[in-house]
Amino acid sequence: MSPNSFARFAHYNRWMNERLYEAAARLTPAELAADRGAFFGSILGTLNHIAVADTVWLHRFAAHPLCAAALAETASLPRPGSLREPLAADLTGLGAYRQRLDALVLRWTPEVTAEALDATLSYTSMAGASSRRRLGDVLLHFFNHQTHHRGQVTTLLFQAGIDVGVTDLLVTLPEVAA
Repeated sequence: MSPNSFARFAHYNRWMNERLYEAAARLTPAELAADRGAFFGSILGTLNHIAVADTVWLHRFAAHPLCAAALAETASLPRPGSLREPLAADLTGLGAYRQRLDALVLRWTPEVTAEALDATLSYTSMAGASSRRRLGDVLLHFFNHQTHHRGQVTTLLFQAGIDVGVTDLLVTLPEVAA
């Protein structure tokens, strides 16, 4: 994957997050918080989990010397202690936090270099296990994780009577001239 691919993923993620939060806002707070049998329970719980995981990964990325300057703002983000830790009291608060995360990722990804993608990222998991992985592979996981859980949210929204519409990355890709 090229550095440009990750900038494209960042734009796609912001687009999808905006659509999901707009769709979710059509539900009542009780509907958003209702346990729907998903891994993180509710629509709000799943959206929160995505934001928590993104925050955890951004802190890890910010600790890497090749990413530290571009991700300096990450220091002002909370450091979640669990993957279910609530980041906001309601969808409005979580949506504002999500916008902040997306803006940070959008500013950072165009600065990611091929050298950074090939570098090793050392980090400690939430369970305390040490890991060393190629930063590009972990960044791919970062974006894939969002997509995975957004798919769950679109299903939960559809079951609640709200169709988010087309969610494919393809619709955000520019056409190439013949």
